[in-house]
Amino acid sequence: MFEHIPIQIRWAIGAIFAILAVATAIVLFVDRKRERADGPSELSLRVRTWWIMVIVFSLALVVNRAVSIVFFAFLSFLALKEYLSLIPTRRADRRVLFWAYLAIPIQYFWVYDEWYGLFIIFIPVYVFLFLPMRMVLIGETRDFLRAIGTIFWGLMMMVFSISHMAYLLVLPTRIPTPGGGAGLVLYLVFLTEFNDCAQYVWGKSLGRSKVLPTVSPKKTYAGWIGGILTTTVLAVMIAPYLTPMCAGEHPWRDPLLAGLIIAMAGFIGDVTISALKRDLGVKDSGTLLPGHGGILDRIDSLTYTAPLFFHFIRYLYGMR
Repeated sequence: MFEHIPIQIRWAIGAIFAILAVATAIVLFVDRKRERADGPSELSLRVRTWWIMVIVFSLALVVNRAVSIVFFAFLSFLALKEYLSLIPTRRADRRVLFWAYLAIPIQYFWVYDEWYGLFIIFIPVYVFLFLPMRMVLIGETRDFLRAIGTIFWGLMMMVFSISHMAYLLVLPTRIPTPGGGAGLVLYLVFLTEFNDCAQYVWGKSLGRSKVLPTVSPKKTYAGWIGGILTTTVLAVMIAPYLTPMCAGEHPWRDPLLAGLIIAMAGFIGDVTISALKRDLGVKDSGTLLPGHGGILDRIDSLTYTAPLFFHFIRYLYGMR
């Protein structure tokens, strides 16, 4: 059934499941030792949810390219819906929100059609010009700037940024990619999520000094630096199996830079969404993912890492 899947993808997904299995065993051991009577711990809930997320993501990635693109489109839809449920919107904007949601299938159609030109300008140019015009036709001027700003920022973060992951699936490269487009996506997503976990572990173990105490009090310098170092080392180690970087002119430099970009951008994406939640007075963006919160709580780092990694790969290895 899955004979078309590159061997590198199979091994990578198998390794991820192995890591989850080890994490599950550790969490079960810790929970039993503490003899919790109040149900599973937050960490246990997180690991359980990771199993569901990894299984769904793996299936979406390996079935075929169309299914993968639809999956990312649905992810953007859930993220935008969650975002719009948090921010204050005017009653008059309900008709405008229809067009914001309609931008999702159109944006991902450009991905499916491999039309890079329209993919890269559709939301930043055409949607950017169209939404204010549609608001003007409604005739409501009160809080106009705030309304258009919040809606368009949501589209850029939840749809435009995330859609770069999907375009990695169809991105043509000058040097053959061992894992194909799916390998690039897996490389990006794994390192981004691993960076979040590494920052959490390093911060819990050694963290004292806060990086941004007013934005994200749990973020420490030890967690930030430890996450960057761990993610960068891992990026260099797995680059030969999933990316074209080690076959290029700079086999060590490029994956090293990719790891730094993903680690640092992931941190910025995380704290940016944290600042949004603090402004709105919410702890989590939703309850869809037990132990994690909402979709935004899980893809916050990807809103930054996806476009930056995409353009890094396209600039160095894309077809000219």
